[in-house]
Amino acid sequence: MAPDLNKKLEDEVEKYRLTQNEMKKFVTQQQQLFITKTENDFVKQEFENLDSDSVIYKLVGPVLVKQELGEGKETVEKRLVYCEGELKRLAALMKDTEKKLEIHREVIAKIQQQIAANK
Repeated sequence: MAPDLNKKLEDEVEKYRLTQNEMKKFVTQQQQLFITKTENDFVKQEFENLDSDSVIYKLVGPVLVKQELGEGKETVEKRLVYCEGELKRLAALMKDTEKKLEIHREVIAKIQQQIAANK
């Protein structure tokens, strides 16, 4: 019976590791979104300080291209909405993943107790 329990334990530990890796990816994505959101918040604030006839430029590859202020504001606002939505989606995924990690920890603990009881 012990080999079966050891195999179950190995399988569960592997599932736990995979879930941890998934969580790490979510955290990395969340950090990148926070950076993007912060940058766009800064640009939005800078746009508020500009006159309506100000000239702005958009970086397209290695070239600066002239852009209308209204279009620039709209683009930044869309990016902010996107970032907020993605951050909410990631928060939900991270919450679900944390629940999965907790379940894996409980299963691992139970299997370890069974192994200890059989010794």
